[in-house]
Amino acid sequence: MSADTKPTPPMPDGPPDGSASGPQWGADGLSIRSGTMEVRLARSEADIDASQALRYRVFYDEMAARPTPEMAARGRDFDDFDPLCDHLLVIDHSRGEGASSVVGTYRLIRRAAAARHGGFYTAAEYDIAKLEALPGEILELGRSCVDVGYRTRPTMQLLWRGIAEYVFRHRIGLMFGCASLHGTDPAALALPLSYLYHYHLAPIELRPRAVESRYVDMRLLPAETIEPLRALADLPPLVKGYLRLGGFVGDGAVVDEQFNTTDICIVVKTELVTEKYSRHYERRSREG
Repeated sequence: MSADTKPTPPMPDGPPDGSASGPQWGADGLSIRSGTMEVRLARSEADIDASQALRYRVFYDEMAARPTPEMAARGRDFDDFDPLCDHLLVIDHSRGEGASSVVGTYRLIRRAAAARHGGFYTAAEYDIAKLEALPGEILELGRSCVDVGYRTRPTMQLLWRGIAEYVFRHRIGLMFGCASLHGTDPAALALPLSYLYHYHLAPIELRPRAVESRYVDMRLLPAETIEPLRALADLPPLVKGYLRLGGFVGDGAVVDEQFNTTDICIVVKTELVTEKYSRHYERRSREG
């Protein structure tokens, strides 16, 4: 997606609740282990390169996005934000310690990283001035993908555990980014787009709006013609996961021809993410 949760391959729904070990902070950031699996932040250029290689395999090889000539030559998905932000990685240590061990990734951009770039990635598609005006820290989520062999609930739970711990550490009050619906014909996506507008539109004070030059009206079907359960079932799992956390959508969709997607802007207050995470560790403490 353009504004930063780019093409979302099939993933399990929802936030964490697994049985991984607790967070271990170090100079390089978080690390949470569960068996042979670990979620942590990238620690080196090699880690970032492995994340970019995974993104290329999923977005371009699997999902038919159109790479630039340089991306195609390198077999990597990259842009100018990558050196500035944090990269959350899921690693399967049973696959060794090289690039092939990175099986999931999320890109995390906070205010400072966005400022170094001159703005958030999402701003290319949406007016996010209302979000940027909020006090405290905000977090842009993007470039999420998981290797085809690891699209299981435990993998996604581990990713969400990492995000929740990151949110705790940096006292983030709100997350946002673009999520993608596959395809570039809004008419073919009339049901999910209309459902999201009529049932999950962000309150006005938190509502991003697609930039005028790229704005696609999401109100393609009247609200009374929509069967909510059917529409919800048609949504990508990651979008359903955000909605389960109380997430909202912005006004207007954006067609991204390069990635072969139609993007929506997601806004999530972090209270429910951290609540679920806190309950999990409170339960583990009582049981221990």
